[in-house]
Amino acid sequence: MNWSALREALANPEIGNVEVFEAKTQSGRIAASTAPITSLAAAVDDPADFLGLHFFSPVDRMPLVEIVRGRDTSDAALARGYDLVRALDKTPIVVNDARGFFANRCVGAYILEGHLMLAEGVPPAMIENAGKQAGMPVGPLSLNDEVALDLGLKILKATKAELGPKAVNPDQEKLLVELVERQGRLGRKNKKGFYDYPEGGKKRLWPGLADLQPTHLDPDTIDFEELKHRLLVTQALEAARTVEDGVITDPREADVGSILGWGFAPYTGGTLSYIDMLGTRRFADLCKRLEQKHGPRFAPPKLLTEMAASGDSFYRRFPPGGRQQAA
Repeated sequence: MNWSALREALANPEIGNVEVFEAKTQSGRIAASTAPITSLAAAVDDPADFLGLHFFSPVDRMPLVEIVRGRDTSDAALARGYDLVRALDKTPIVVNDARGFFANRCVGAYILEGHLMLAEGVPPAMIENAGKQAGMPVGPLSLNDEVALDLGLKILKATKAELGPKAVNPDQEKLLVELVERQGRLGRKNKKGFYDYPEGGKKRLWPGLADLQPTHLDPDTIDFEELKHRLLVTQALEAARTVEDGVITDPREADVGSILGWGFAPYTGGTLSYIDMLGTRRFADLCKRLEQKHGPRFAPPKLLTEMAASGDSFYRRFPPGGRQQAA
């Protein structure tokens, strides 16, 4: 294969800006960035040769690629996928198959929290500033604009069709339907999303967002530190769930993937190092406080609760390159 030609093709802006293709599965049409690789492999002659390569947009600038191993993917296919990613001068992480893989699950949690803050009446500028002051490169609303609002709505609808209405947040669904289907705001790609993108000027938050909020909180009454905690904890908590689900088996994959994939607060060392840095007991207590105030999305999973009780850490329990201990 001509690697130079492939690198050049991936750097093409028309390719780099493609956010989604649709694939036929038994459950209908789904977004490729969340497509179960094992289901897609059923359509090929030898599922052992099938794996997923999840590039991050814009492809020419983002260094990370998730190599997604399906249920039947062979070690030989995995090795070829690894070689391909390295030949493209990208950094690979290997994750096991699940809806949303690793990165999209964590990114989706970050974006969802921004949407729910907006629905609560938090000023949009405060949401964005909380994300950046927590260590993220951009706020959750800006990130949603970059990945495209209509893509998010497609994924949400596919998830709802596959798993039922309880699998999606109704406030998020209502917001995205309003923005995409009624307001025609798709994100940066059509210069209209949570932000406006004037020609020759800096992007600015769309003033119409205020009209979409059912209530407006007084900024002086909002705990800004709690906003920052919510935006980081929701991502790290989802990363912990991917370990419990067997998507991540080596904490290094989560930490490298979270920093290179979407810029998770680099000072923390990554999503799982963030939990280890705080201590699993302290992190689980923080989750429980947020759960009491904001609902079950902050409930710590069984694995994290067990680790907190024993004072364990992810890097001790799942030693890099070693055999993980049973949950």
